[in-house]
Amino acid sequence: MSLDRFLSQVVPVRQKLYRFAFRLLGNEEDAQDITQDVLLKVWGMQEQMKELQNMEAWCMRITRNLALDKIKSRKYRRADDLERGAEVPATQQKNPHAVAEQNDVMQQVHRAIRDLPEKYRTIMQLRDMDGFSYQEIAEILDIDLNEVKVNLHRARKSVREKLQNLQVYGI
Repeated sequence: MSLDRFLSQVVPVRQKLYRFAFRLLGNEEDAQDITQDVLLKVWGMQEQMKELQNMEAWCMRITRNLALDKIKSRKYRRADDLERGAEVPATQQKNPHAVAEQNDVMQQVHRAIRDLPEKYRTIMQLRDMDGFSYQEIAEILDIDLNEVKVNLHRARKSVREKLQNLQVYGI
């Protein structure tokens, strides 16, 4: 792989790699370390990249594997500051009551997603937050395409039901 190919295909996805690692680890420093390790590993595996059809999916798989290795090796616990990975700075002034209500709703959504099993949470993040196709998710997670669809449906259904129960019953 040439430097031009690396700069055009791998470097532009580093923010996605970081967000994915951060979602898995819940820690900024570790997510940065994993992202850097992925970039170094991809650069070192130049010969294997010639056969790849989807460079981004391959990089995401490496990120996932390195993050899971870190979790296993340190019996890592996710931090409660998961919401920081999805923060978007406000561009205009809003009514403070509307902002507080929106923050409450987003906290409930993040809590519902955080309570999902790891497999559901990962698939939901890859599809709904990072915008990967079903096929790309199947390649990243090394699972069947139908399993991706079923697990995504179940994850969304679980989040929807939890949010409806909060809205209706307050539980």
